[in-house]
Amino acid sequence: MALDDEEGISTTPRRELSEHIFSVSAGMVGVCLTVIGLFRVVSRSAHVDSIADNLLALDALVFLGACFLAYLALRATTQRNARRFERAADYLFLAGLTMVSLVAVLIAYEVI
Repeated sequence: MALDDEEGISTTPRRELSEHIFSVSAGMVGVCLTVIGLFRVVSRSAHVDSIADNLLALDALVFLGACFLAYLALRATTQRNARRFERAADYLFLAGLTMVSLVAVLIAYEVI
């Protein structure tokens, strides 16, 4: 648990955010790969050609980057480096979530 000083600034590293980004990003890589596999099966049986699986592969790499940066934040020796890695992981994670949401909409409209 992080302790706050009288100005409300945390005096310990915010490891909780990095831990959450690390675990959820790793899970999202698996989700992306699973959906790619399912989408390939459906697209081959219905003869549907889509870029959604390619976008999901790219999204898996985005989540992998977020996972890697969160790991670096957890392993950083200085608080300054930990915050940098954590901020970059946070941005990549949000980009990945946005991308997977857009791909979900793309898949929904291609299937219908």
